[in-house]
Amino acid sequence: MKTGMFRGARGKVFMLICLMYFIEYIDRVNISIAAPLLKSEMHMSNTQLGLALSAFGYCYAIFQIINGYLGDKIGPRRMLAISGLFWAAGTIATGFVGGLVSLIFSRMLVGLGEAGSIPNATRAMGNWVPVEKRGFAQGFTHSAARAAAAITPPIMVALIPFLGWRGAFIALGVVSLVWVVTWAIYFRNDPRTHRGVTPEEIAELPAYSGPAHRTPVPWLALTRRILPVTLVFFCHAWALWLYLSWLPSFFVGEYGINLKTSALFTSGVFIAGVVGNTAGGMLTDAWYKRTKNLNAARRNIIILGFLGSLGFMSCVLFIHQQTIIALCLAASLFFLELTEGPVWAVPLDIAPSYAGVASGFVSTAAGGAGVVSPLAFGYISDVTGSYRLPFIMSIALLLCGVVLAFWIRPDHPLQAGKRYPSSMKSAGVNP
Repeated sequence: MKTGMFRGARGKVFMLICLMYFIEYIDRVNISIAAPLLKSEMHMSNTQLGLALSAFGYCYAIFQIINGYLGDKIGPRRMLAISGLFWAAGTIATGFVGGLVSLIFSRMLVGLGEAGSIPNATRAMGNWVPVEKRGFAQGFTHSAARAAAAITPPIMVALIPFLGWRGAFIALGVVSLVWVVTWAIYFRNDPRTHRGVTPEEIAELPAYSGPAHRTPVPWLALTRRILPVTLVFFCHAWALWLYLSWLPSFFVGEYGINLKTSALFTSGVFIAGVVGNTAGGMLTDAWYKRTKNLNAARRNIIILGFLGSLGFMSCVLFIHQQTIIALCLAASLFFLELTEGPVWAVPLDIAPSYAGVASGFVSTAAGGAGVVSPLAFGYISDVTGSYRLPFIMSIALLLCGVVLAFWIRPDHPLQAGKRYPSSMKSAGVNP
């Protein structure tokens, strides 16, 4: 008898991971909601604001592989607790900033902490989630992140009148600290050492892949194999960061609406992303279950998502009615988020023994996009006076992602401890 993803100790661990995604994404996107207030109080231009919004991505990009490697060495229990302390401290510090420099520093601290989260959560799920449910697990956890993006605007709008924007950041940072303590107390790296895990749950789980103390990482082979999905995710992340960083300012700047109304539109768009994440995970698992073709199950959902997203995003260039634009952007984000489940299942498919490092490569792409995309949006909108032109770059990159998806090969996993020759010539074939 199969146990459910939401029942027992395994279900509690899974929900703790979902809660982490939810909380850290609130701490990631809350600044975009408060951005109009920060811009006014600190007398910043769009370019300066874009620099501050992109500061998160500096450390987020640089430390992905490092934190993933450390997680493979010491386990996700300790690494996620350490990461949580950093991003909580950065969120609290944002409430005390006095200018552009301190704002950049606080956002870099948040990025440093969150750089370890997705790679190590992926590592944790590699041991706690059955193989045939990986797509759903990755899609659902990222749905929690988009749910946070959807609920953050009303949360910030509700908190700011009572606590001010500074107090709102401090309160949210304290919530992150509560999660850190709960995680450290409840989670165990090996499900078999958890007192609440039943024999039925253990029977469904893959063999435990412990910390890689003695197994050297096959860096060259792993890099070649994980590079295609990393590039695909860069294309995804570029468009996603446009939503995460600039959507409220887009509605305010392009249509002159107030902060409450822009928060309502922004929430509606991200709700579509919540649905898209879970739907994409379910679709890739269903495709694999029906065909047993892992490669097609991952690739085809990614292609479907990118094509649908760029199609609806193109409406921004021709339609000027704010409600219709909000609906088009919601549909675009829905299709974009279809790709999260299959993309994040690929590192587990390719390199279960090095899931932290492999996921670190993919997350690095998100961090790199997080640096460049918000800054490019701010600069282009300052120079041209248009909030619409940056969408063209996202459309072009999504089209590139469709082409790159054909190089993803999750059906040949790397094996721990196996020596891979430097003469490998194909990223898609396991030697």
